[in-house]
Amino acid sequence: MGKVLTEITPLSEKDCFHIVERHKTEFTYPLHQHKEYELNFIEHGSGVRRIVGDSVEEIGDYDLVLIGAEDLEHVWEQGRCNSKDIREITIQFSTDLFNGELLSKNQFASIKRMLRRADHGLSFPLASIMKVYSTLDTLAAEQERFVQFLKFLYILYELSVSDEARVLASSSFAHTSRSTESRRVQKVKQYINDHYAEPLTLAGLADLVGMSPVAFSRFFRMRTGRTLSDYIVDIRLGYAARMLVDSTKNISEVCYECGFNNLSNFNRTFKAKRGYTPRDFRAMYKKNKVIV
Repeated sequence: MGKVLTEITPLSEKDCFHIVERHKTEFTYPLHQHKEYELNFIEHGSGVRRIVGDSVEEIGDYDLVLIGAEDLEHVWEQGRCNSKDIREITIQFSTDLFNGELLSKNQFASIKRMLRRADHGLSFPLASIMKVYSTLDTLAAEQERFVQFLKFLYILYELSVSDEARVLASSSFAHTSRSTESRRVQKVKQYINDHYAEPLTLAGLADLVGMSPVAFSRFFRMRTGRTLSDYIVDIRLGYAARMLVDSTKNISEVCYECGFNNLSNFNRTFKAKRGYTPRDFRAMYKKNKVIV
């Protein structure tokens, strides 16, 4: 299946971040990953296809995404975009730019939460993009390095207080998990991750944390914003997507090894949630990978 290209970024140890602004007519860089955080902005890119983990979306005229995990593969490809002047601003910064002591300060609390969520990739809504647009628009041209860094911090802060930033990749695909939830939710999620290929029932999971099925169903939805059944399906789809990318197992094997008991239902659910059939999803990833 090939491997994902690991990018060696031009970020210097003496710099807080690296920024580059490009104007292009097409995207040609392959699927890749890197250890640095990356804030990527695209303007006039309507129709471009963005892939972050197992999230595949067609973007509008404006797109702003924060990538955090070292092994979270991502790429922007041409898709249906016909723009003759696509503008891209990429900011890359080290994972140790904000050391643990700094992130523990109250003033950095929202940025700390945002960076944690970025392990799955974060997409920001248009309202948040417009809030930082004027600063982002001139950031690359700023000659005073210290002022440039202050503007960069302002952008991060404004984005960190956005209530509508969306997580892109599923945790089971990105191999990351969140540790800020209640112990009961964590316990159930861990069990699901360990036993996703097996039959899972509301009654069994509720019993795991000493709650009645009705009470647990309400509790899980209140704490996560999702139904238990939807969460289980997404976890299974994440593992299925990872298996499609990293193995040569046929679609039927992937289906049953990830806890689905009906191939037609698996194909239908995968397409409804990911926008592509399992076969097309695998082909798309294979096309974007390079042999290294």
